[in-house]
Amino acid sequence: MINKIDMHTHTVASGHAYSTLMDNIRTAKINGIEVLGISDHAPAMPGSTHEYYFSNLRILPDYIEGIRILKGVELNVLDSEGNVDLDDRSLSFLDYAIASLHLPCYEGETVKDHTDALINAMKHKIVKIIGHPDDGRYPLEYERLVIAAKENDVLLEVNNSSLSPNAFRENAHENYKEMLRLCAKHEVKVIINSDSHFHEYIGAMNHAMALIEDIHFPKHLIVNFQALSRFIDLKSEFEKNRR
Repeated sequence: MINKIDMHTHTVASGHAYSTLMDNIRTAKINGIEVLGISDHAPAMPGSTHEYYFSNLRILPDYIEGIRILKGVELNVLDSEGNVDLDDRSLSFLDYAIASLHLPCYEGETVKDHTDALINAMKHKIVKIIGHPDDGRYPLEYERLVIAAKENDVLLEVNNSSLSPNAFRENAHENYKEMLRLCAKHEVKVIINSDSHFHEYIGAMNHAMALIEDIHFPKHLIVNFQALSRFIDLKSEFEKNRR
């Protein structure tokens, strides 16, 4: 199976990534990616860019180098209420958002706090992916999260970077095994993303697929291998949802 989708990628605008947008696009083309999401870190992340950057993404063409470009953001979930670090106006210019917990930005304390934070973030219609729900520093009630993802039609991410040998997130392998077991039980779809911070990793899914194969996770629940229309038509879907 060939991966044609990568929705979680970063450019130099994130502050701690090392490639330009065109670096990412050219590598995506080489690697056979047909739908590429731009998801730089929102402003609460130290070193990231101003909210104007996200509003201005609308100037980009929908296709560059023959690749469908979706303009997004990786939002920082700030608290257990699911508040995020871009306002509705800025979000209205985007095609989609990933919502994630990050150590410098989030202040929850308990397992319930962490789970509530992600579930409440799903209430933002622009949020279509929960980023790296795998970090042992933020333990989660995975069954609650999985059921909420199904109810809200939000994809849970299997983050290839979290599973790499030099990953800094804790206990990702075991946490993903539990999450994926529950996704299979409840027929909840997941998306594999690279979380690339350097262009050579665009489209990478080697570590994620090794885990998928090891636990025999159903392939029909992985959207990377399904019809690309779900992502190509994403902008019109979100426009409809915002009406």
